[in-house]
Amino acid sequence: MVKLEHAGEAPAVTILVVEDEFFIRMDIADTLREKPGVIVIEARTADDGWEYIATNGPVDVLFTDHRLPGFMTGSQLAARVSQEYPMTKVVVTSAHFDGTEWTGPVLDKPYDSNKIAANLVELARKKG
Repeated sequence: MVKLEHAGEAPAVTILVVEDEFFIRMDIADTLREKPGVIVIEARTADDGWEYIATNGPVDVLFTDHRLPGFMTGSQLAARVSQEYPMTKVVVTSAHFDGTEWTGPVLDKPYDSNKIAANLVELARKKG
């Protein structure tokens, strides 16, 4: 199936939000959905996030909390995705980062959802 796009319309981007706190996840996911051309996938655990990617293929951006319930932390998910899907951009966030698996930058919580959503969409649309 060929997807036709209107002139000047940016192609859709997919952002996976992994956050166990329902209201935080809902806030950032809903803010992202307000942006044109953004597909948002939500997961409560890193395990669920990995299952989505393993089943459906890579996303443009993974936005994950560090501390999550389950077998894998968000930092472990971030490291795994970065290794296995290097074209996927990864953003880790945490109020209390204590991980060693992720060596990239960590966005402090709390954050401004509008500002972060705009930054995530911009990041998703960047090539390379």
